[in-house]
Amino acid sequence: MWRWDDFTLDTARYELRSGQTVIRVEPQVFDVLTQLITNHERFLSKEELFDSVWGGRFVGEAALTSRIKAARRALGDDGESQRYIRTVRGRGYQFVGTLRTEPQQAQQVQEAPATPEPELPRQHIAFCRAADGVRLAYAVAGDGPPLVRAANWMTHLGYDTESPVWRHWVRDMSMHHKFIRYDERGCGLSDWDAADFTFEDWVADLESVVEALGLERFPLLGVSQGGAVAVAYAARHPERVSRLVLSGAYARGRLVRALTDDEKRAAALDLELARVGWGRDDPAFRQVFAAQFLPDGTRAEWAAFDQLQRRTTSPENAVRFLEQFARIDVRDQAGQVQCPTLILHSRDDHRVPMRYGEELAALIPDSHLVALSSNNHLLTATEPAWRVFCDEVEAFLAG
Repeated sequence: MWRWDDFTLDTARYELRSGQTVIRVEPQVFDVLTQLITNHERFLSKEELFDSVWGGRFVGEAALTSRIKAARRALGDDGESQRYIRTVRGRGYQFVGTLRTEPQQAQQVQEAPATPEPELPRQHIAFCRAADGVRLAYAVAGDGPPLVRAANWMTHLGYDTESPVWRHWVRDMSMHHKFIRYDERGCGLSDWDAADFTFEDWVADLESVVEALGLERFPLLGVSQGGAVAVAYAARHPERVSRLVLSGAYARGRLVRALTDDEKRAAALDLELARVGWGRDDPAFRQVFAAQFLPDGTRAEWAAFDQLQRRTTSPENAVRFLEQFARIDVRDQAGQVQCPTLILHSRDDHRVPMRYGEELAALIPDSHLVALSSNNHLLTATEPAWRVFCDEVEAFLAG
């Protein structure tokens, strides 16, 4: 905890406070401020800030300048007075505020042992058959009341517990629940050579997994396009779904919601990138998807996302998935959902803009929308929005 004048920077709670008032700042602004204060005895070069805040990922200098301006604004500082943040012209920045030292507290913080990451519970993987005979893989992890996640793109039950993209989802969702998830047809451990590949098939596959497990009533989680599948299932089976949680979800696919020529070209570009680049050793094409799903991800997270893409499905199936995603339209089904619904959406989602989460909230009668302070479509384990997500979901399911 760092204190100066009336300000407190609490890195444990990820808060900047003035007195008792929390000052809302974007995650990268908080991270820039933390780096400057932690290294207050010297100036930090721009390169050091790029490495520590953006993980070495290439961003323009304007990105850093805007974060510095936002940090100064939060502190009532500016580029002229430079009371707290000094510009070292052409080189970097330095925090020049007078920090209050509290030796006893500092010693306690220094001696406190690091909290180990909770271990993942052992998962049990089994298989069932869809109505048309396609083999579906599902996994059960954790104890407690069930929580089912409708399948979404790019999962692999045998690999997700190792992948930085999905590991924390499995770990935290199974902490208080029997977390049930499955690989959709064409993906992961489920059959890749399915003849049919439609939205109706995805809803029917969820029905098959629920029947195989003998579940009667349960909360349902839908992430990204899995949210539309969850909405359709909840509308079709109101007696089964007790509560619905949607994350980064949408009611209309990119082609359905595309109105302008530019929007239609952007939707078509997804398909072309998958056709041309999915199976190549050069990751440049697939990194376009990484930049949309994890714009604030580190280089390691982008590499993990790239590896996830290649391991989970074939180039041919990737195109088939994207073609179906673009045509999704569950607006009518959304109005038929009868259970309480929690909708969580990143405020600056680059893949599915916030307005489509708002559209879902307007369509589903008993729904509540929570805007998360993130740019990522898939939340990462280390960003503050992930803890907010987990707390909101747990409180909602506790009901």
